[in-house]
Amino acid sequence: MLTIALDSELMTTFDPRSLIYLFDMIGIVACSISGTILAKHKNFDVFGCLLVSIVTAIGGGTVRDVILDRHPLFWMVDMSYLTLITVSSLVMQIFFHPNSRRVDKFLKLSDTIGLSAFTLIGIKVADSMGANVPVALLLGVITIIVGGIIRDMICNEIPLVLQQEIYISASLTGGILYFALHNLGVSAWIADISAMATIFTLRMLAIRYDWQFPTIEWKY
Repeated sequence: MLTIALDSELMTTFDPRSLIYLFDMIGIVACSISGTILAKHKNFDVFGCLLVSIVTAIGGGTVRDVILDRHPLFWMVDMSYLTLITVSSLVMQIFFHPNSRRVDKFLKLSDTIGLSAFTLIGIKVADSMGANVPVALLLGVITIIVGGIIRDMICNEIPLVLQQEIYISASLTGGILYFALHNLGVSAWIADISAMATIFTLRMLAIRYDWQFPTIEWKY
């Protein structure tokens, strides 16, 4: 009985918005770290690494909000975004060695965490602005790819999302699961966590087992 009472009290006092904000901060830190790792590996200076980390972390969300005509921009209202980006980038620059053999692993792990968090954030923001499901899914993808594309272009790399990686497909799968659970009446926080876990798992499995999409070729 005590357990049931505690569970009931937890569910009545739990605010899903605080969980979403936490996911947003996790995504910001993860993308800031991924930008810093690649910039550091390319021997950028302190400010170069910081610039790359900023555009990686807030680039996609900025484009999303501009498309939705959502003003003022999120990072202009809440300075904790830029503060967190700056601190995480500087800490990473201090402790991360650019010639580490684990550069690729660190980069893909942090990028995957950002992928999971930002897909969900992008979808929920679009949904809250009245976007239909296909548009919300598209804006979820935009939220997660724009920053990474800018990062890779600055660092003279082929953008990850333009390669044969299981990336956008993982994002879309998680997004579709989110809406499916939502329509079934599942609690919002369960749908959120399930979607993020699905995206993260698919992406990490794709990295682990080298899953790739084949290119389309016309044979004659």
